[in-house]
Amino acid sequence: MPWIADCPITSHQEVAPGHCRMVIHAPQIAKDAQAGQFCMLQVQEGLYPFLRRPMSVERIFADGLSFLYKIVGEGTRLLSRMTQGETINVQGPLGKPFPIDPSFDRHILVAGGIGIAPFPALADAIKRTLGKTPEVIIAARTEQALVGNRDFRQMGCKVHLATDDGSAGKKAFASEMLEKLRPGPGTVVYACGPMPMMKATHAVCEAAGVPCFTSLEAEMACGDGVCLGCAVEANVEIESERMVRVCKDGPVFDSKLIHWESY
Repeated sequence: MPWIADCPITSHQEVAPGHCRMVIHAPQIAKDAQAGQFCMLQVQEGLYPFLRRPMSVERIFADGLSFLYKIVGEGTRLLSRMTQGETINVQGPLGKPFPIDPSFDRHILVAGGIGIAPFPALADAIKRTLGKTPEVIIAARTEQALVGNRDFRQMGCKVHLATDDGSAGKKAFASEMLEKLRPGPGTVVYACGPMPMMKATHAVCEAAGVPCFTSLEAEMACGDGVCLGCAVEANVEIESERMVRVCKDGPVFDSKLIHWESY
């Protein structure tokens, strides 16, 4: 059940150039939250900006949550100005979480840029529920844009880095790194990042015959599936439309449901 609560900010700091991590005290939301879900954050009191900002849940603690985000527009710029000790209004948890199936032996997380945001919670959940440690591909344009490498290594994850310019790890795209890891029987892949990256990741998984679950990002007005502002084209028909709502039907989808030819 989603909650709406005023939550104290217990920590808020820059973790990489243009990237911040906010930690909030929100025991009720944390109790119900699962890896892959998101919250809607009110970045400033008043009517401007009018809409809340959707944020993936990065980590789930006993008494709160963390959000990892990139400053890309006015909403996130205002969010980045909030400080420890202030209170932020939060709606959540919202959306459908990542499925965690014990029948798979190998779990590979594929992140492009700020698509890394929902994966620490997923890695935690896989370790806690299955006793297994996932492999993680972190891809970005440059070394400076890579986020989360140290966090995943501290969890015991094997981390593969890829950059467009070769400044860190391999000079490769995320999908190329996945192909090099040779996913096969008993493997499940999770992906989050830019749509072209997830499209390419889906193609690798299709060729290898392994399932892929993608966490989609979209601009949202309500977060409840009412406004249809976050709809994307799908390969299935829902309520007479070949569209799915990222907020309500997702944000996590079996990659086979998305009409990737549109991207």
